[in-house]
Amino acid sequence: MPLRIAVIGAGVIGRTHIRLVQRSPACALAAIVDPVESAGELARQLGVPHYRDIAALLADQRPDGAIVASPNHLHVDQGLALIDVGIPCLIEKPIAHDVAAGERLCGAAEQTGVPVLIGHHRLHSPIIAEATQAIASGALGRIVAIAGSALFYKPAAYFAAGPWRSQPGGGPILINMIHEIASMRALTGEIAAVQAFTSNKIRGHAVEDTASFSLQFASGALGSFVLSDTAASSLSWEQTSGEDPTFAHDPTSDNCVIVGTRGSLFIPSLRIRSFAAGAEPSWHKALEQRLIARDRADPMELQLAHFCKVVDGGATPLVSPRDGLANLRVVEAIVEAARSGHTVRLM
Repeated sequence: MPLRIAVIGAGVIGRTHIRLVQRSPACALAAIVDPVESAGELARQLGVPHYRDIAALLADQRPDGAIVASPNHLHVDQGLALIDVGIPCLIEKPIAHDVAAGERLCGAAEQTGVPVLIGHHRLHSPIIAEATQAIASGALGRIVAIAGSALFYKPAAYFAAGPWRSQPGGGPILINMIHEIASMRALTGEIAAVQAFTSNKIRGHAVEDTASFSLQFASGALGSFVLSDTAASSLSWEQTSGEDPTFAHDPTSDNCVIVGTRGSLFIPSLRIRSFAAGAEPSWHKALEQRLIARDRADPMELQLAHFCKVVDGGATPLVSPRDGLANLRVVEAIVEAARSGHTVRLM
């Protein structure tokens, strides 16, 4: 029998999860949990129960698993409610609205043993898998630097649909940059220190619309990154990877390059430019170029398939609560570095 999965939160990302659950052969939509009337209407259209909160859900049924796709500040309380009754859950990133709350969730998951997967869906991408393998193979030599961007334009409707996105607990650092942090940690290791600048001069929201960061990795590699949700640009993962058809696709660009002593890897195209095997590195010598073959698959769909295996006991979470918390720690360090004007050390 398909696993019965409840989706908590029927906003933009929640509706994406709902569509994926409906399409999956491994699970079925058990319920939609959200207090707003539009969620009730959606549930009626889909022929599934609607509940205003988790207490009402649990009073009526016990799903096999649940996906928490509510606003950031609700993740921990809702996750704890599910953990308390032993229901495995997929909690959208960020794990929490702050590190202290994230620690509570981690502690509860570890103490009870209830499986919790954090929704850093990009880490399920075949692109990240291939890039990780290429770096581990030594094709780039020793990693020297990483440079990246997340430059895109969010329309006014995005904020109208979720006003919390313009308030503390929202903002592109917490909503978007945390994906980049997760990817960089997976590809180049732990981040030891950060410096940052932020600005809200374009949108005037209570949170930033533009930011730039300098990163120091535990390996000694250095990084730089620029982020903006008010930029007329396609230099973002969503637009360059082509993994999500709801975003305009720019196949001509990359949003990240990882540079080593023998070669550079451009992501998401997976183009490698490197010195020939055995050749002495020199700026007088041309770099060879090759393209890594990769599968094209929706990482959100792959994440759901993985979550179903976690619920069924056939897998451990690829992104654990501790992983999610580590990403959040870096994000909080970025925010503090921008506020204080000082370097913030994590290690």
